[in-house]
Amino acid sequence: MLKFLHWPGIAVALLAAVLWAAGQLGLFTGTPPSDLGVRDGKLARPSATPNSVSSQARLWPDQRQGGYADIAPLALLCSDGPATIAKLKTLLATEPGANLIDSRADYLYVQYTSRLLNFVDDVEFWFDPANKVIQVRSASRIGRSDLGVNRQRIEALRQRLATS
Repeated sequence: MLKFLHWPGIAVALLAAVLWAAGQLGLFTGTPPSDLGVRDGKLARPSATPNSVSSQARLWPDQRQGGYADIAPLALLCSDGPATIAKLKTLLATEPGANLIDSRADYLYVQYTSRLLNFVDDVEFWFDPANKVIQVRSASRIGRSDLGVNRQRIEALRQRLATS
């Protein structure tokens, strides 16, 4: 009986080691998207697969993952967009795996890298002056599913922002 369990255990350990090595070699980082930023008052559309969230998901009614991708924008602190962006920047500086790529008074672009396999997620925050909110988009570069990581990340930041 123990011999029977021995080989599957070795196979699982070997697979885990290969996945870890692939992650360390950067095989799971993906390619940075070319459509990030604000264009015509919009962040990039959500992914076609369930691995992203966007506060502007409803702007694309043809989006297949619209319901899954939909997330509320972030509220402003004291009705001040640039101050809210600045506070987000401070909070992001303490986030594990967060790397600030672009910082402006009305926009932040952050790349999050997972600890174990080095998956990269692209996260954007934009002060939308017309709607007086911070629009957000968080998307995994590769894979079909993010297992809810992008939504959890934005909701955790929302909570930290509200209590700071």
